[in-house]
Amino acid sequence: MPYVLILYYSRYGAVAKMAQQIARGIGEVTGIEARIRTVPEVSTVCETTSPDIPSEGPPYASVEDVSDCSGLILGSPTRFGNMAAPLKHFVDHLSRLWFSGTLVNKPAGFFSSTSSLHGGQETTLISMMLPLLHLGMLVVGVPYTEADLSTTQTGGTPYGPTHMAGKDSKNPLSDEEKRLCKALGKRVATIAKCMNGLPRT
Repeated sequence: MPYVLILYYSRYGAVAKMAQQIARGIGEVTGIEARIRTVPEVSTVCETTSPDIPSEGPPYASVEDVSDCSGLILGSPTRFGNMAAPLKHFVDHLSRLWFSGTLVNKPAGFFSSTSSLHGGQETTLISMMLPLLHLGMLVVGVPYTEADLSTTQTGGTPYGPTHMAGKDSKNPLSDEEKRLCKALGKRVATIAKCMNGLPRT
């Protein structure tokens, strides 16, 4: 069955919870499924080897997970307005997919979490968009037909769903944030089906 890959890095768990909500949105679309993967930490001082299977959570992503997907949704906490290094490290190793054109015309979405409402949410989403534009993917956002986008007092942008985690990173996902996550998942899955020549419903 075709799948949308939800690929994320999460430090304190908020991005992981968003991934679950996005997967629920994908689950509302028949004929396509969600596949959730994460990436290992990277060392700032030397080469390190992570175990093949993380101690908890979803498996680590492989390049094959990305090449075989029908759609891709990237998620990361913000690091000074940019995606976190572990996710960037993984994306930097997708060169062979650039050479082969494997990801051209596949839809891609993005999500992020920050400690404050104006802590770089939109620039973090854009930082994830840039390499996928180079890979030929079709950027998918959240349209303003989603009413929560105009009323949310927490996270949420037209570039993709976001979450305001708070100073101690313990804020739960708001109802609006959950619905926007589901909306992105459903939209990417629907577009992925269309791009694969499958009926929308």
